[in-house]
Amino acid sequence: MGQVPEHWGILALRRVLIEPLSNGLFKKREYWGTGVKIVNVFDAYVKSDVVDETSLDRVICDDSEIEKYLVQHGDFVFVRSSLKLEGIGKVASILKPSEEIIFECHLVRGRPDTNKVDPKFLCYFLNSSYSRQLLISSSNQVTMATIDQEKIKSLVIAIPKISEQITIARFLDYKTAQIDALIANKELLLKKLAQKRTAIISHAVTKGLDPSAPMKDSGVPWLGEIPNNWDSKRIKFVVSYIGSGKTPRGGTEVYISEGIMLLRSQNIYDDGLRLDDAVFITDEADMQQSSSRVKPFDVLLNITGASIGRTSIVPEIFHNANVNQHVCIMRPNKRLINPEYLHLLMCSQQAKDQIIAQENGTSREGLNFYQVGNLIFAFPSITNQNQIILYIKNSTARLDAMKNKVIMAIKKLKEYRISLITHAVTGKIDVRGFKQYPNQ
Repeated sequence: MGQVPEHWGILALRRVLIEPLSNGLFKKREYWGTGVKIVNVFDAYVKSDVVDETSLDRVICDDSEIEKYLVQHGDFVFVRSSLKLEGIGKVASILKPSEEIIFECHLVRGRPDTNKVDPKFLCYFLNSSYSRQLLISSSNQVTMATIDQEKIKSLVIAIPKISEQITIARFLDYKTAQIDALIANKELLLKKLAQKRTAIISHAVTKGLDPSAPMKDSGVPWLGEIPNNWDSKRIKFVVSYIGSGKTPRGGTEVYISEGIMLLRSQNIYDDGLRLDDAVFITDEADMQQSSSRVKPFDVLLNITGASIGRTSIVPEIFHNANVNQHVCIMRPNKRLINPEYLHLLMCSQQAKDQIIAQENGTSREGLNFYQVGNLIFAFPSITNQNQIILYIKNSTARLDAMKNKVIMAIKKLKEYRISLITHAVTGKIDVRGFKQYPNQ
């Protein structure tokens, strides 16, 4: 933390709490969906660091549970365990709840003395890079990163008098709102670039590259006309295998820091595999699901959950990996289809529309292997496929370059946001002269 203004106090977090820290409620999934609002671990990862009451799930509880796990204005919740080290210790505040809200078991509740500390200032402080780095370094990591309550309570904080805390919180509300607006605009640009990329792919894999080519009726209403020398057929006729894996017995408890990679839906994206939060399993767990081992050029498809329809192709050089039950493996028959072309088909709007139309989940969306195999597309010859692949690579290169620049700009804005917060809550910048104007 370094030096702080001499008029600020230095004390342990426990000194501003009026109750002991407490863990949240555990409830089986069948109790979720109705009842009282509940703060889930995912609700702590919010941009504003304040729980969004409108997005909360509900859970059925009795009166004693509500009384024990109730949160009130000014309370904050800590993430006490996380598969990702950087997720540990994330804090979100509850401000002016409109109805009863409780919190779940992966969170720890703190109740500050609002006569000593402004809840918004404290939330900013606890999410500063100083606090985050200290909590992360204090965590224990085996299969998951965890942090005990004693280390949380022992966190050293620096606070000025309450009026200055409120001014700092208002200053940060104003500045972070500006930064968040810039980030939102750039994220919107990313969506538009992604839509443009999808449009280029979708047109090329349904109409081909020659606008003057003679066309014929595909026989599929939504597909319409396709080039004369193309055929419409189902995926199952151009692949040699469709299947998936499973979560090893023991669930997340079997995850280890290195071993055989287990690809999950959060690793599968249209623009490539993202492995920053990949998990690993033991050789023994791997033997339980040897049929789900991926091979180079397999096309992977998310078949459940909010990310249904996202797809990736396995690179030619790739380490040993399996998939769980939420990821489908499609293994192309290379005599009939170029694996890259199959991946492009699955990235097309036509694929996304078919998947949306065939979702069969009840409480959760889902596709089965039969439905995956019966996805239907227009197929040109291998020669034409290769030409289309090259065309799409050339046509989307500029879009991809723009996307990378926007991603870098977003990263810098987020870094500036956390730096600004850290400097303000540790007194490195003096904001006592900040005035909140009517339009702020």
